[in-house]
Parts: sequence; structure tokens; C-alpha cells
Amino acid sequence: MKKFIVEDSFWNLFPNAKIGIVICHGIDNSIRDKEQYAEMILEAEKEAMKHLQNEEFSSNPVIKIWREAFQKFKTKKGTRPSIEALLKRVHNGNHIGTINPLVDIYNSISLRYALPCGGEDIDKFAGDIRLTTAVGNEEFIPLGTDENSPPYEGEIVYKDDKGAICRCWNWREAVRTMLTENTTNAFLCIELTDGNRLIEFKNALKDLAKAVQENLGGTSKISILDINNKEASVD
Repeated sequence: MKKFIVEDSFWNLFPNAKIGIVICHGIDNSIRDKEQYAEMILEAEKEAMKHLQNEEFSSNPVIKIWREAFQKFKTKKGTRPSIEALLKRVHNGNHIGTINPLVDIYNSISLRYALPCGGEDIDKFAGDIRLTTAVGNEEFIPLGTDENSPPYEGEIVYKDDKGAICRCWNWREAVRTMLTENTTNAFLCIELTDGNRLIEFKNALKDLAKAVQENLGGTSKISILDINNKEASVD
């Protein structure tokens, strides 16, 4: 049985965080109607603007809180939280392109709720998946390259027995476990550091699970991990 485990080295830095996961089984992630997902993202881009009320981009609370979180651990220079990268593009008037249904769905949820969302292919995990601090020697081949780029010691990472699968918490994913059209079993996550947004966080998880089931079929199960509930099955 594969498990997702959030280790104490993470909770020591972020004791009030919550990690929501949606485990999807038996889905069909093949691309059928690109226009449907392009429209989904376009609507989400419009909704995202409500989170960017301050003219100065970095002073918007949804950006500020994640920048503060990234200052608590060692990061590669210039890295930004995934939600900041998405919102920055919308803020600058650049549309988010379609990739595949699962990624498009979680990007749209991420934009609508201004929360970081990500996903991996469960069948490509080697053993359990952990959210933890890096040793510093984990193999990591990011999207768009074939060069190993291991994390820093103490960096927050998702990892399995083969290496890191997402660096700097939610900054960049590994090619090895990425979601593709052939993915049938998926691990999706939403991350929260701001306790004031718990209701939005739970609504985002529900909407994510619902959108996957309605569009891709299969089954979806939600779990929320916190300092008192540190692991969940992904099988």
C-alpha cells in the first residue's frame, strides 16, 4: 500500500499548514475537447482577478503569505510559489494554455481560489511519497531538461524512493511522475498556509474532486493532512 506522509521536518517549519489531497482512480485523461478546457481556464482567469485588488502585485495577501513561507527554507534563487507564477501571468494579461485535462482542471481551481495546486501520476511513484526537507542528494530531473538538478539540503520537497518529484515545495515538478494523457490514477494536492482561508481551502478540494469526476470519470477521494493527521493512503 502506497502512502503519502508529511514528515515532522515539514511540520517543524509549518505547524499550522494543511495539505489537501484528492486521490483519483480509473480516470480518462485523454484530450478530447481542448476548447472545453480552454474556456474553463479563461473563466478561472477572470475569477482570479478578485484576489489581486492591490495595484502592487506583491502586496496582495495571497502572494505575500506564500513569499513569507518560502523564506523559511533554502530555495533556489529566483524561485516563486506556483500560485504566484500563475497569478503573475494573469496579472500581466497572459493567458494560461491548455496542457491536458487534469492539469487544466487543477490550474483552473488554483486560479479561482488563489491556492497552489499540483498533481502527479500515482503509478510512477517509487514507494511512498513524502513532503519533507531534502537531504540534498535526491535526483531531480525537471520538466524541459534531462539534467539532474538536486534540491538543497533543507529545501521543502515532495519525494519518493527514487528522488525528488517537486522542488521548493510547489515550484517545479519532475518529468518522471508528471501527469500525461495516459494517466489513469492521480495524486492531486492543494496547499494551505493561511488558517484564515480554511473554508475556501475545503471548497477548493471539493470543487477539484467534483470537476475530475464529472469530466474524467473514475473515483475521487479527499483527505486533509495536518500536524495531527500526518499520513494517508494513495491506493
